[in-house]
Amino acid sequence: MNIKSKPSKAITAMGSAVLAMGLLAACSGAATEAPASSSTPSESVTQSPSQVLSATAWQTTGAVDQDGNNVALTDETAKNYVGYAYFKDGGEFTMYTLDDAPKMHGDWTVSEDGKSRHIVAKDDAGKTLFERESEITALTGDEFTYRSYPEEGNQDLYVDIIHTPTDHEEPAND
Repeated sequence: MNIKSKPSKAITAMGSAVLAMGLLAACSGAATEAPASSSTPSESVTQSPSQVLSATAWQTTGAVDQDGNNVALTDETAKNYVGYAYFKDGGEFTMYTLDDAPKMHGDWTVSEDGKSRHIVAKDDAGKTLFERESEITALTGDEFTYRSYPEEGNQDLYVDIIHTPTDHEEPAND
């Protein structure tokens, strides 16, 4: 059975209205397509340098000198900086060797512009052992690099200490 009929005026008017709304939205930029890839809320939120540093645990994974040459992590100019670092919200940090031996702990801050990090290493009684200001050359979710100067007063020679995120659990304090 083959039935042919004209669509009602109401259906035709409704279809025209839907078409017009779609064209209006497309022309005004209100219509959007689904993004090709999804993003997480954290990708759209800008983090402060302090939030970036405290968002993950860090492991020393490399060192490079002022000429771009790789420096062995066992080299005298790099070995004191090698290990795992845990910068906590609230300004405390702990550092361990790659063998999980305690290295130091204390307080930390990062400048608002993310260009320097300041640490205050403390003994178990809370007494300051030393303070160090380090120039930050990279601070992203994928890399934290700071500069050290092996010869005091000579800024022509330096070693950039490179850290990358790690899922290494912080050792328990005894």
